[in-house]
Amino acid sequence: MTDDLPRPASPTLEELRRVVQPEAVMSRAIAEHWTGTLYMRRLSVHLTWLLVRTPISANGVTFLMIVAGFLAGPALLLPGIWGPLLAALLAQFQMFLDCSDGEVARWRRTMSPKGIFLDQIGHYSAEGSIGLFLGIKAAGILAAGDAATVTDWQFAFLGALLMGGIWFNKALNAMVVLARTNSGLEKLPDTNAVRQITGTGAMAMLRRVARFVPFHRIFHSIELTLVSLVVGVVALFFADPSIVWRAYVVALTVLIWVVVVGHFVAIWKSPRLRA
Repeated sequence: MTDDLPRPASPTLEELRRVVQPEAVMSRAIAEHWTGTLYMRRLSVHLTWLLVRTPISANGVTFLMIVAGFLAGPALLLPGIWGPLLAALLAQFQMFLDCSDGEVARWRRTMSPKGIFLDQIGHYSAEGSIGLFLGIKAAGILAAGDAATVTDWQFAFLGALLMGGIWFNKALNAMVVLARTNSGLEKLPDTNAVRQITGTGAMAMLRRVARFVPFHRIFHSIELTLVSLVVGVVALFFADPSIVWRAYVVALTVLIWVVVVGHFVAIWKSPRLRA
């Protein structure tokens, strides 16, 4: 058992890995973001190695994660390419801290519902903030340059709709957990099997298409800021960058509500709500 392993005051990286990155964590199919599997976990253990030597708690690390994620939204308002670039870096830093806070908690045996609660606040606030400030950015860009004067608040309203869609889409997964808990059902395993749509109908076919073209994943903070960075680069080649940003925000606002409907139907047709 991981919890039976010793916790020396100054652990080596290998001692730390055995405790904070057990196979049960490293092999999660659903809970782990692709960046965690690709590179975050390889880097986060080094930050955790430093953090466990300080008085900071796991929840303290999560608070830093919340701040970094939320600031990714306002960062988009910086002129030129600097806003999207800073937003992408902050989103990466948020995920970096998101890996480390759980590792600190496992090392100190301080895993708790409060930590999970704060973690969810961090993800909701980051992704909602990015959606909202994309709309504000689109509303505030002038063809004449980088002036901060707002010219059209309808795009800020679209940003609010985008934020609401992102939140509702994320909340659907929490609603599944709540429905199963209130029905006395056990927690779903972190496997892809629980998300499969049975049958050979249109929804099963759309699910297979979404697996090859996972456009629904764009609304995670990492993907959303990386795509926004690409949009920022494209906007550099336009005399009026507002054309690019406004088209981008309109497309995202429409797409998120298509994703919400698809996500709802996918949950309804999957085994997740079956006793």
